[in-house]
Formats: sequence, structure tokens, C-alpha cells
Amino acid sequence: MKSLKEIKHIVYEDLEAFEKEFKTAMKTQVSLLNHITKYMTRSKGKQMRPLFTFLIAGMIGQKPREATMTGALMVELLHTATLVHDDIVDDAEKRRGKFTINALWKNKAAVLVGDFLLSRGLLVSLEKKRFDLLTIVAEATKEMSEGELLQIEKARHLDITEEVYFEIIRKKTASLIASCCAVGAASVDADPKTIDTMWRFGELLGMAFQIKDDLFDYQSFNKTGKPTGIDIKEKKMTLPLIYLLQNSSWLQRKKYIRIVKYHNENQQKVASLIKEVKQAGGLEYAKQKMNDYYDEAMSILSGFPANEYRQSLEDLMKYTISRDK
Repeated sequence: MKSLKEIKHIVYEDLEAFEKEFKTAMKTQVSLLNHITKYMTRSKGKQMRPLFTFLIAGMIGQKPREATMTGALMVELLHTATLVHDDIVDDAEKRRGKFTINALWKNKAAVLVGDFLLSRGLLVSLEKKRFDLLTIVAEATKEMSEGELLQIEKARHLDITEEVYFEIIRKKTASLIASCCAVGAASVDADPKTIDTMWRFGELLGMAFQIKDDLFDYQSFNKTGKPTGIDIKEKKMTLPLIYLLQNSSWLQRKKYIRIVKYHNENQQKVASLIKEVKQAGGLEYAKQKMNDYYDEAMSILSGFPANEYRQSLEDLMKYTISRDK
């Protein structure tokens, strides 16, 4: 499997330019806001979202254009805004080992920073008069909000079925990657059918990406900075656990739900539940579903002419479901 650095090589210059544009897009005349956004951009992360956008644009067009940069900025600003708001909702103190905005500057400032980033992302498209890109990103914003609220609603009763779980991750996670891919296609003036196809491609890959993320929670050791069992502690019903519940007796199911609902801080009981999930085949089932989404996404990609951008996309897909963090 190729490393992320190797995959990025083909659009390295685009990504370097993107980092500069991203920092510029967040500059204001408000010193506190500049101080906070500078803290946020101190490390640039994996650049997964702009990477998808640039690679899709390259695969469909001859190379990414100025509009591709606009689309990548929009999606990344939206994503950053949602992370800030998510940390407030989760009352999180750290993200990937780094203190969150709400932990350092309190909730009020964090909410306003998230609002600023969201509005800035929308304005980027208006400044460039790319209303088509705005439509795509606005749709993703709506989907992500609905996904978060659906998860909150279901978490109260812990009655998430497999069908509802897929709907939550489709909206909450997959729609963002879908928008990256659709924006990449639209930025090189692809036809509506191709843009829709790229949305579906990103959606499928996003589903696989989230299932992979959920599987990390059941590893004894992982490199995500995410403690084992954290989803259970946060009362999040992910696919491996849902599989266990669907294949248990009424009495067993009641016992498992009680652990999630009332004993999610008890390390011994959480560890016992994780063991039950593994023994029931929950991890294998989730991996199979992840691979099914991956295969469907790959079949879409194979319908496009082979070029170096498509090859990098295929490598990025393999990285997505094989990564260890």
C-alpha cells in the first residue's frame, strides 16, 4: 500500500498552494479570531478532503483549475467549522492530542469561531461567483446537521437499527466526502450526470471510511489517539455493537443496552462488552460491509478513463480502508 505522501505527490503543488489560501481565507481584522485560527492551522493534518477534490478534478479534467481551489477551500472551511461545533456538543477537551477551541477559549468563543468558518466557506464561493459549488456544499451542510441530530435523537433511546446507523453515517460523514468529490467534478465543468456520479462515489467511500473509523474502537491498541471503548462510553451505537444486539436474545440485548446506558464508565464492563462483540463476529461483519461499500465505489471509478489521477484515487481508496489511524 502506498503512503499518503506518495499518493499526494501528483497534486503536491496544489496542496501547498491550498494551505496558503486556507490560512489567508481565515484572516480577519479581529485579533482574537486571528489568534484562534492561527492556533487551528498550526498543523495541517492529512489534507484528505482537498486531496479528494484535486484528484477528482484531475481525473475528469486535464488538471485542477482555479475553481478547484475554490471548492477545496469551501469544503475544508465547512469541515473545520463542524469540528469546532462537534467539540462543543461533545464537551471535548482534546482532539488528536491537541486542546480544543472550547477548552482554551470557552464555548461562546468556539461557537462564534465555528459560525465564522461556516460563513467564510460560503462567501468564498460567492466571491468567485461559483453558485454551483455553493449548492453542493450547502447540501452537504444540511445532510451533516441532520445526521448529527438523528444520532442525538437515537442515542437517547439506544434503539439504532442497522438501517438507521447507515443513514446516520451517510449524512454525518459520507456527505462531506461526497461533496469533496462532486465539487472536484463541478470545478472542471463536468456534466450534471458525472457530478452526481462523483457524489455517489464519495458517499460510498465515506461510508467505508466511517466503518473503518468505528472499528478502531475495538482494537486493543490503535494509533488514533482514541481510547478503546470510547464510542461505548459516549453511548454511540456503531455497526459491530449493532450486529451483536441484532443477533442476541431479548434478555442478552437488555443486558448489553444496560451496560451502554448505565455502566459506560465502568472499564471492566465495557471491556466485557467489547469481548462479546468480537466473539459474536461483529468486527468481521463490519469489515465485510466496509469492503462492500469499497467495492461499489471502485466499480464506479473503473468506469472512468485510466490516468495518473485515477490511479492516485485508487491508491487513496486503499489507504482509506487500510489505514491504522
